[in-house]
Amino acid sequence: MKPFTFKQFTIQQSKDVFRVGTDGVLLGALANIDNVFNVLEIGTGTGLISLMLAQRNSDAEFLGIDINKEAADLTKINFENSPFSSRLKNAHQDFKDFETEQKFDLIVSNPPYFEASDSEKDKIARQTVELNFRQLVAKSLQMLSEKGVLSVIIPAEAGNDFCAIAEENRMFLIRKINIKGIENSKVKRLILEFSLSKNNLIESEFMIEKSPRQYSDQYLELTKEFHVFKEVGS
Repeated sequence: MKPFTFKQFTIQQSKDVFRVGTDGVLLGALANIDNVFNVLEIGTGTGLISLMLAQRNSDAEFLGIDINKEAADLTKINFENSPFSSRLKNAHQDFKDFETEQKFDLIVSNPPYFEASDSEKDKIARQTVELNFRQLVAKSLQMLSEKGVLSVIIPAEAGNDFCAIAEENRMFLIRKINIKGIENSKVKRLILEFSLSKNNLIESEFMIEKSPRQYSDQYLELTKEFHVFKEVGS
């Protein structure tokens, strides 16, 4: 499969691993990486999100884990071939069984979001067969530092459920980005960030395209340090 080239790194891809997609790019570009020194990514896929965050924060160190061995192997290649390789580590690991004494300032994930079905397409990466929202939140709670943040991107229709689970675990929504695919459309995705302490909620909107196959000025500005192309599908 053809590699995906960004300005500072290249993503090798595989038909057996969830490919580079807009959700990952958005989370990599929008997750709050300020004053963060230790990052855990759950479900690395190709390693895209950690690589983008590493480009944005030169002080942070990263650990990426994925239950899929093919994904973990691909992440290792992409991490090692990047200019940030000294700060990037990864492991073939099921998050549910992951144990560490380390606390993380940021836990980031583009988690599985479809309920289990008979479809085999990207089954582990896209269906909640191996990791559901409740497991993700509860386990993340144990691993966040005192001022740590959990940052996820999920479908808009799953937002209420995810927030309710977080609230049950005494995690507080501090940032919400409502993402539209195109102007005048419904909100398609949410980036949600949670902390262990209450703060005023910061809410904003983001639009990916201004017209079909034409990126919005907002998207172009956000990704100008990453993308080497201007048009959708280039």
